[in-house]
Amino acid sequence: MRTDFETLKTLASFTINHLKENNIIVFDTAKREQLIDAMATEYAVSFATDEDIKEQAIEEVEDKMGADNLPEDVTESEMYNHARKEIIKSFNGENIGGLYLVESLHDVANRMTQFLLDCDFIEDVFGTDDDIVNFLVSRIRQFSSKKSF
Repeated sequence: MRTDFETLKTLASFTINHLKENNIIVFDTAKREQLIDAMATEYAVSFATDEDIKEQAIEEVEDKMGADNLPEDVTESEMYNHARKEIIKSFNGENIGGLYLVESLHDVANRMTQFLLDCDFIEDVFGTDDDIVNFLVSRIRQFSSKKSF
């Protein structure tokens, strides 16, 4: 399964479901979609999708070959495949549900804890920062984009 922004939205929905079920956040359900979009946008800072990697690899090939010299289907070229593999290797192979970690999972959880505290779509947050970070680390590790939520 290829990952893209929709995968980040699935992760956001997954996270919100678990936070709500465990009485960590309270929010107006009428604003759920806005909350999902906002959280997915925040997750985009911490995770790279297959789509992000594809775009970055194409840019690298374009920089090396020049925009006018790109093959018709650049994604089939050996240079593109090499660039893509190097980009993935830069993430140390760490991924969750097909999303590549740009920063450590602990840093992701810290970022998302701050997001929960600052987000206008969330009415209240319960628990200490450390408890929320630990909760998020454990839940994000369980995420699989193949599950339906």
